[in-house]
Amino acid sequence: MKIGIIREGKTPPDKRVPFTPQQCKLIVDTYPGVELFIEKSPIRAFSDAEYEALGLKIVEDLTHVDLIFGVKEVNIEDLIPNKTHFFFSHTIKEQPYNRDLLQAVIDKNVQLLDYEVLTEPNGRRLVGFGRYAGIVGTYNAFIAHGVRTGKYTLKPANKCEDRKELESELPKISLPKNYKIALTGLGRVAGGSIEILQKMGVKQVDTTSFLSQEFNEPVFTQLSVEEYFKKKDGRPFDRNDAYANAKDFDSDFVKYAQVANMYIPCHFWDAEGPIIFSKEDLASSEFNIEVIADISCDIAGPIPSTIRPSTVADPIYEVNRNTLQEVSISSEDSITVMAVDNLPCELPKDASEDFGGELINSVLPALLVHDPDSIIDRATITKNGDLNSHFEYLRGYLEGK
Repeated sequence: MKIGIIREGKTPPDKRVPFTPQQCKLIVDTYPGVELFIEKSPIRAFSDAEYEALGLKIVEDLTHVDLIFGVKEVNIEDLIPNKTHFFFSHTIKEQPYNRDLLQAVIDKNVQLLDYEVLTEPNGRRLVGFGRYAGIVGTYNAFIAHGVRTGKYTLKPANKCEDRKELESELPKISLPKNYKIALTGLGRVAGGSIEILQKMGVKQVDTTSFLSQEFNEPVFTQLSVEEYFKKKDGRPFDRNDAYANAKDFDSDFVKYAQVANMYIPCHFWDAEGPIIFSKEDLASSEFNIEVIADISCDIAGPIPSTIRPSTVADPIYEVNRNTLQEVSISSEDSITVMAVDNLPCELPKDASEDFGGELINSVLPALLVHDPDSIIDRATITKNGDLNSHFEYLRGYLEGK
């Protein structure tokens, strides 16, 4: 099999790669029947020369390969007809801005495999950049705190060479005692967030202590869905019910907002479920949170202060708690927001290595050797010039209905 790594074509440029040079070398050493080709690119976090140094072939185009790996959506003009493409297509939720892309995929007889739907039989995702979204988003949370208080300044994550340099900035952070951080979510994103909090030496406490006690040091608590949602009818909480019937639940987060100083949302939000807190909650004098690092970044969703995505170049903005209008930093009655929606791009080398490792361990054996759990078929959105049967629900979206 001939496998290619495509040159990322999105604007602004994305420096991430599906496999690092060392990982490419590992693949060809592990699978003797595989040839790897790297499309020439001036923007990758790893240079063409780094791939060439390991004996990998740099090419001008990938028309001769069988399977093409990328990261972001491939531009329509860059899709290679009659080939298999792997990338994040952002079509499975019927995103309007990518309908033309999905139509072009079918018109060009491209077999599209989407990383987002690479799952185990139980539905657990196999690969993703969520861990590094959590790592960078939490670091940016403390950039926001430094901007708000003026007590310290951190080097932007995207200016750091790698995670090691980012972590070397952490000792600059100054937090008062009893500074309380609430974090929602239990997945990859939350795990990455906790890695940074622990690296800072922030102590984890249970939710009961977080609500009722004062501490002589900064602390954080991690909230699972049963701790910030409650059943509308007052019946006992059931997690499976909460995921299946989110509309039957109300938020129970406000009690945490009354004692927390910072909030880091790392959860998945169902649009049919309750908001985390309301505009009225935010305007209340009892609402204590000053900084929200919205890693989940659902615009006009569960967190009313997330009024727009911010950017890697300008990750922080300030929102008036009463009007929800953007104001200058440190204005009265305002909350500081970090809402970058492409956080892993800020540490492209580390994020790529983490992602490529997951692909090598969890996906390549199914792709190249044996796939008893049908991992590959479940992630195949299109084949033979049409939607795969698992994705027939996209028919109306595809036809613009």
